[in-house]
Amino acid sequence: MSDKHLSSQFDAELNSISTHVLEMGGLVESQLHQAIYALVNMSVESADQVLENETRINQMEVAIDHEIISTIGRRQPTARDLRFLMAISRTTQNLERAGDEVARIARMVKSIIESGTPRNLPISELRLAADLATALLRRSLDSFARLDTQMAVSIIKADDDIDREYNGFLRKLITYMMEDARTISPSLDLLFLAKSIERVGDHAKNIAEQIIFIVKGEDVRHSPVDKVESIAG
Repeated sequence: MSDKHLSSQFDAELNSISTHVLEMGGLVESQLHQAIYALVNMSVESADQVLENETRINQMEVAIDHEIISTIGRRQPTARDLRFLMAISRTTQNLERAGDEVARIARMVKSIIESGTPRNLPISELRLAADLATALLRRSLDSFARLDTQMAVSIIKADDDIDREYNGFLRKLITYMMEDARTISPSLDLLFLAKSIERVGDHAKNIAEQIIFIVKGEDVRHSPVDKVESIAG
């Protein structure tokens, strides 16, 4: 078998793995939309739909990991191809964890509905942070599909916006709890829900960092933004 044919087969395998990652990411994004709809509309039915699909995300991660391990064993890739497969593995881990956070949001929504959270609590204000997290996840998948390092940098920067929303929401909940002790328990439910939204943004940021790793060969995790920009530029 010629080297060219082997190379074409390997490229096809890498493309197949990439496609499966994007399919997994699309499911996580769809789940997140459904969970936010459940939150905004206080819909138990929508929350249950999210929980019903949770297992599919886990199964997709296992299947992709199997593909990666099989490809490494047969092809013994080096340089960029090996970086690509390593980054794919980290990306699927982040997608699976984002899926876990989405399922946690759905469970918290059900808990909030069942406990009858006071209407004066700022549930609707979580919508902005949720929209930001959804947009970041979508952009991280677009950036992955294109291997676009500039978009990846913008995602890393934008994660700070979600952090600010979370911190502002936390301060507001503390005020509610100080003014009325009866809101402490439901406020804690909302706090955990807000944290899950913030964590989805973190996982989108982590995926963006892997894109830079694939293209530039630099691990930018925990690096300051100005250094990330200089590497990706």
